[in-house]
Amino acid sequence: MAYIWGIDLGGTKIEGAVLDANDNWRVVHRQRIPTEQEHGYEHIVRQIKRLVDLIGEAVGQQPETIGIATPGTIDPPTGLMKNSNTTCLNHKPFHADVEAALGIPVKMANDANCFAIAEAKMGIVQDVMPGAPVVFGVIMGTGVGGGLVINGQILTGAQGIGGEWGHTYLDGSGGPCYCGNVGCTEKVIAGPSLERFYAVLAGQKRSLKEIYQRHQEGSDPIASRTIQRLLHFFGKGIANIINVVDPDVVVLGGGVGNIDLLYTEGVESVKEFVFNNRLDTKFLKPKLGDSAGVFGAAMLVG
Repeated sequence: MAYIWGIDLGGTKIEGAVLDANDNWRVVHRQRIPTEQEHGYEHIVRQIKRLVDLIGEAVGQQPETIGIATPGTIDPPTGLMKNSNTTCLNHKPFHADVEAALGIPVKMANDANCFAIAEAKMGIVQDVMPGAPVVFGVIMGTGVGGGLVINGQILTGAQGIGGEWGHTYLDGSGGPCYCGNVGCTEKVIAGPSLERFYAVLAGQKRSLKEIYQRHQEGSDPIASRTIQRLLHFFGKGIANIINVVDPDVVVLGGGVGNIDLLYTEGVESVKEFVFNNRLDTKFLKPKLGDSAGVFGAAMLVG
């Protein structure tokens, strides 16, 4: 049986899945346990081991290798975790420690990369444009991230930051970013950044969902200004990606990616900035939802 195993490590939960790679990626088993990151780094490693053991009992076998989607990425030269919002993982030899705990080879990739490869291989890309050579998977939510899949393989890059468009420069009005730079894409079009833009102008806080609804109703000029900011800078930011790697498909994930106007007015904004007289890139809604991370993790080994 060609079973492949994946783990998606989140801030509040750890999910595992076993897929049958020879049966159209059939899901054999899925299971979740809490991350309990408040108990520290070593506890997270133990929780991963616990979940693997639980799944092994359920499916009647243990993995020979496993893929793990991580918040952050392993720095290739040092082997240490970096850029993780589960901060207790940062600067730790996470890959080596998990391999030691499990006693098997482990492959790791950033969760945005796992999202991208899952949608490319078993998600919306297979439905609309199967075999697309270059897929860019976008995560727009509380942060902004991305992953590049080229000919079915994740482009990690020499520094492990392939696809990280959230920390490319977009506009100085975004202000300082936690990464130490100013005007990062994440500080302009991530959900909290848009909510903060609205709050400064309106003098009160609203969720992005409320802001979008008020824009659609035409009842709030500041809400409309906020959504127009999103659409304008989304176009400029994605055009930068297209001008460099020219993907066949862009899949928009994350909470902000649920805003339907991105697929109409947002794409029109992209056309303004792309270095071509037309835009052939397809923009697609993801198919797999929150399953993409764990499925993509399994695909790291399958």
